[in-house]
Amino acid sequence: MYISRMPLNTARYAAKQLIASPYRLHAAVEKSFPPGAVRSGDGGRILWRLDFSRDGDSTWLYVVSPERPDFTHIVEQAGWPTHAEWEVKDYEPLITHIAKGQEWAFRLRANPARQVYVDKGRRSNHAVVGKVMGHVTADYQLSWLEKHSERNGFVLLGSSDESHGPSCLVSQRRKEQFDHGGSKVTLVTAQFDGQLRVTDAQAFQRCLRQGIGRAKSFGCGLLTVAPIR
Repeated sequence: MYISRMPLNTARYAAKQLIASPYRLHAAVEKSFPPGAVRSGDGGRILWRLDFSRDGDSTWLYVVSPERPDFTHIVEQAGWPTHAEWEVKDYEPLITHIAKGQEWAFRLRANPARQVYVDKGRRSNHAVVGKVMGHVTADYQLSWLEKHSERNGFVLLGSSDESHGPSCLVSQRRKEQFDHGGSKVTLVTAQFDGQLRVTDAQAFQRCLRQGIGRAKSFGCGLLTVAPIR
């Protein structure tokens, strides 16, 4: 697996178009690999995420993939063509050294959602039963992450067995709409920043390679880790 990142030049119109449409950016990421490249399998899949700085001065595209990408076309459209630079690192050394008990700082942009089995709305609407709906409040979004952490081999520091609550910030909560296949797609997303402890090394390694939750093609599910400072 490889982990890559490149800056986007938000002063360019094409960059603004890519950022505004997860579908367009998905297509651009896909074209970073030749037709015969591995895109998904037991060893991992292509995942991507946009990271925005708090001051809005920088936007970075992160990609995790089974094969090394070539972002030349994205640089030409949405970067700085005279400084066609991006970073690519071998991700396997970090993934294979994951062990139970390790603690990491993490970032995740996800689509916190659930399938509706019972209509609990104030106004009856049976049309929602059976559909996948996004969680729209920070509390429900955090509960979604805590639930998914169990099956992905980690626990949020400060949750479960500790009393001071999860040390996780839910930010950049958005309801995005874009065209896909002639229809309008609505996507609820949230960014999670916090600290975690690995409880199952194999499950967490799989999480780093395969992502978490739904809408992975549209920039959700990529969890990255860094040493706690």
